[in-house]
Order: sequence, then C-alpha cells, then structure tokens
Amino acid sequence: MAGTSFSRLSTANSYDNALRNLQTRQTALANLQENLTSGKRVVVASDDPTGAAQAERSLTRMSRIAADQRALEAQRNSITQAEGTLGDITDALQNFRELMVSAGNGSHTPAERKTIALQLTGLREQILSYSNRKDTNGLPLFGALASGPVPIQGPQSTDPDYSFDGLPGQRVSNEVAIPFTLDGDSAFMHQTARDGVYNVTLSTIPTGRTLQTSNVVVNNNALVNGASYSIAITGVDTTTVPGTTTVTYSVTENPSVSGPIAPQTASYPSAQPGTIAVTAMPGLTLSMTGTPAAGDTITVDPSPSIFSVMDDAIRDLGGAANANAATQAVSQALHNIDIGMERISAVRGQAGDLLNRADRITDNQSKRSVQLEADRSRAEDLDMIKGVADFQNQQTGYQAALQSYAQVQKLSLFNYIS
Repeated sequence: MAGTSFSRLSTANSYDNALRNLQTRQTALANLQENLTSGKRVVVASDDPTGAAQAERSLTRMSRIAADQRALEAQRNSITQAEGTLGDITDALQNFRELMVSAGNGSHTPAERKTIALQLTGLREQILSYSNRKDTNGLPLFGALASGPVPIQGPQSTDPDYSFDGLPGQRVSNEVAIPFTLDGDSAFMHQTARDGVYNVTLSTIPTGRTLQTSNVVVNNNALVNGASYSIAITGVDTTTVPGTTTVTYSVTENPSVSGPIAPQTASYPSAQPGTIAVTAMPGLTLSMTGTPAAGDTITVDPSPSIFSVMDDAIRDLGGAANANAATQAVSQALHNIDIGMERISAVRGQAGDLLNRADRITDNQSKRSVQLEADRSRAEDLDMIKGVADFQNQQTGYQAALQSYAQVQKLSLFNYIS
C-alpha cells in the first residue's frame, strides 16, 4: 500500500517576499518620480559618485568664469572711460592748436594775444584735470603700473615743472583679464631722445628786423642728453668779405654734460636773409633764419610733458612783444603739440586694442561656459525620454506587484475551505 504524503503550505514566506518586492518597487518608482520632477539623473552623490564629481567640477569652473567675467566688465568699463577721456583730451588739444594758429595773425596786438593766452590757460587746466580723472572705483585712469591718487603732478616750481607720480609702464593682459589703467607717463610725458620736444625762444628782436628758428630735430638719439642750450650771437661781420655776412656764435650747454663747445661761425650772402644751421648741440640740429645781430640769444629747453608745451606756448604768446616773437611762439607750439598728440593717439590705440581683447576674452569664456554646461548636463541631467519610459515600466511593474500581492493574501486555509 502506497504511502500518502502530505505537505503543509505556509504563506508567511510568500507574504514577506511579496511585501519586500512591493517596497523595492515603490522606492524605485519614487526615485524615478524624483528624477523626472528634478530633471536630473544624479540627485544625490550616491546615485553616481563619478557623475556627481564631474558635475561639481563643471559647476566650479563655470562659477570661476562668471567671477572672471564680472572682473573683466569692471576692467572694460575703466578702459572705455580712459579711452573716452583721451578723446576729450585730443579734442581740447585740437582747440588749443586752433587758437594758437589764430594767434599767429600778424595783425593781433599784444593785448589781443594776452586775451588768447587766457583762453589757452583755461584749456590747459581742463586737459590737466582730464589726465588725473578717476574711474568709478576712485582709481586713476592713467595710473600705469602704480601711482599716487594724482598721477600728474604740476605745475611745480622745481625742475621738471610736471612729473608722473608713479611707476611708468603698461600692465599686460592674460587669458581672462585686461589692465584697468593706461600708462599716463607714455601718454603725457616726453623723453628728449625719443620725442625731441624742445621749446626754442628768442631774445627780443626789434621791429624792422626778423629772426626765426626752425623746430629742433633729433639726428642722433644716442647723443641727446636732455640738457638745455643757449645760443648767443657774438659777432656779425659784413665787411671782411664783400657781399658775405659772417656770423660768430657760441653754444653753451646747461648743465655741461658734453664739455665745452667751441665757438661756431657761419656765412650767408648779405643781400638776402641768412639761414644758419646750428649743429653744435649733441644729437640735435636747428636752423636760424633772418638777420641775426650781435647780442641776440636763443634758448633751447626740453619740454618734459605736453603740459610743459602748453605752458611754454601760453607764456611765449602772452609775452610776445611783436609779431616776430608771436610767430616764433606759434611755430614752436604747433610742432610740439603735434608730437604730444601723436603720443596720446598711440596710447588711445592701445586702449582700443585692449577693448578688442576684452571682446575676444568674453567670446572665449562664453564658449567655455557652453562646453562646461554640456559636460555638467551629460554628467547629471536625465534623459527625459528614457526617464519617462523607465517610470512607466516601473509603474506597470508596481501595479502588477500590487495585484499579485492581493492574490497572495487570499491563500489561507479558511479561504480554501470556504
């Protein structure tokens, strides 16, 4: 007789397994729902440590770029203001130049020339204030590498009459920044060997006789030493050689850097005004034109700044006793102002180059930000199509698990008997 085997079916284990599966599916469904609502695949670092680290690095670099861009905007604003100020200075210098041209009219009286000199003084003060203008943070626009709160000092009673209170030079740009100041020394201060800005004045030439000089020309930069020179006509001989005028003159250097300069002579036809080339000044030449006489003196002084040039022009024009002196003052001022305007124009060009560089930096930083945002998105953002599909699949599985659990709950002996 075959034995009959009986087995007891326990539902407790089935209940526990079904419940664990429900809880697991419910947690997974909640996580997917959180991913969908946040739009991120990595909500916490434990979701994907590598992706979270990559996203964090991208965000850090993007924050650094944003900070660099804020600093660059401040620098751009300062350079823009400096470039505009140089434009204002150029306009004022052009007005100064036009007034000097009008002052060269031989019909002006000394009183009228003094009136023009007063107008020129106002323009000089305006230009000086422009050169010490500050940006919105209270820093000098033309502070160079470093400077005091007022970079251009003057007029001063000592020599030089104007000076740059700071460290000359132009800051360099880098990959993410440009300088926030321009070199005021390069813009407004002169170097004798480089620029050759000298003011030439004459002693009073009586009405009825003329004597003018050309502008100083630098012919050997290595010999120029920044000294002043005094040229004195010591003798004029019209009899030794009939029809020929021989002029003797001395050249004195102050301070004496090159040593004593030997007396000079020059000749020209007596029937016409003479032109005498003065070549005894080391590295410099100029010409005298007219009818020199014994006792005439010519002073050659270096002008250390554009402000010195303007002061010389105001002084010489306002003190011109006659048309000869006024013409000399005007010709010297126009030549030297043109040199100063070239210096200012060169620095203004540097400002334009810096602004162009700032635009290129901004463009590069924008591209880097886009790339970093893409890296961050790949590391932590959710693929919405895949996320929705996973959520729907998980939701379907969760509903099936609920239904299965409901069926398991009915597996009891009492339900079976009934």
